[in-house]
Amino acid sequence: MNRIYLDNAATTPMDKAVIEAMLPMMESNFGNPSSIHTHGREVRNTIERARKTIAGLLNTSPAEIFFTSGGTEADNTAIVRSIEDFGITHAITSPLEHHAVLHTLEYMAKKGKIKLSYVELDTKGHVDLKHLEELLRDNPKTLVSLMHGNNEIGNLLDLTVVGQLCEDYGAIFHSDTVQTMGHYRHDLQQMKIDFLVGAAHKFHGPKGVGFLYINAKSKITPFIHGGSQERNMRGGTENVYGIVGLAKALEIAYAGMDEHRKHVETLKARMIARLSSELDDVEFNGDSDNLDKSLYTVLNVSFPPSEEADMFLFNLDINKISASGGSACTSGSDIGSHVLTALNVSPERPSVRFSFSKYNTIEEIDYVVDKLVSMLKVTA
Repeated sequence: MNRIYLDNAATTPMDKAVIEAMLPMMESNFGNPSSIHTHGREVRNTIERARKTIAGLLNTSPAEIFFTSGGTEADNTAIVRSIEDFGITHAITSPLEHHAVLHTLEYMAKKGKIKLSYVELDTKGHVDLKHLEELLRDNPKTLVSLMHGNNEIGNLLDLTVVGQLCEDYGAIFHSDTVQTMGHYRHDLQQMKIDFLVGAAHKFHGPKGVGFLYINAKSKITPFIHGGSQERNMRGGTENVYGIVGLAKALEIAYAGMDEHRKHVETLKARMIARLSSELDDVEFNGDSDNLDKSLYTVLNVSFPPSEEADMFLFNLDINKISASGGSACTSGSDIGSHVLTALNVSPERPSVRFSFSKYNTIEEIDYVVDKLVSMLKVTA
């Protein structure tokens, strides 16, 4: 068995068709898109075609799509600029958000720009919508920043419900959709949302490129200053081949989404069934074992306490299995999972995030479960 990659929530292998689409931009179409000569104009046209492709897939206007270096920059831009430009004095998030969101909001709170509130969660890690509404009711000029799909445990948020709440109370709504972009359809004409984020490398595109959707009603000023790129919204020469790869990857993802989802759900369901039946004291963190309430690409598994807990991921790696995860933090100085800590998962239990893609197979899943069974019998 070749090495098995089950860390697709971290990054995905690039689709060969994406690489082929990018190559001409590296080899021959090398002009600076800000140049007025033919070389530059050809590349500028290529960027705008990519923007139009992405906007069409998301059912929005190309004028609302802005290219960035990835999800982190897009999240930072949405959060910082909305606070500065809209007179936001209060922000609501959850303790389970990606650090691109949490650390940015915490920084703005530390600077005295906002009061920061954390919405309560249920035992599975889902947002308490009643508490969210209470926070919105009591705090005007609020920014709500909640992710669509959690990158560690896969819990899904109902963007339609949250978007309606934000509209009802006049709040700005930003959602980090990095984990769900390319895996779920986002119809921006139907969504009540101000900012939405994507990163190409999460759906078989290149690293170092992403985009920020900014609703035309939510006009902000630049986060990165420099040139007049991205319609004066983001200084810096565009990552042209990355943008081309991003558009191609999203196009491929949308074209094969239903087929890929069915395939990946089969893999996830098989892993859940085998782990549940063949191992004792296995738990699933968050709602990751619920196919209706979690990302079909993510399964977060908590294994029995063991003296070998610290070596769990290393032992998987030795057995040719690439996955990620770890334990909850035991103290504020520990480098552990803030998500698992917030869910009160025992730090004594090793937790592993297995995340799947269209390239994984049933044979790989069976191999991984067999190795897990063997590893845990040895340490029992």
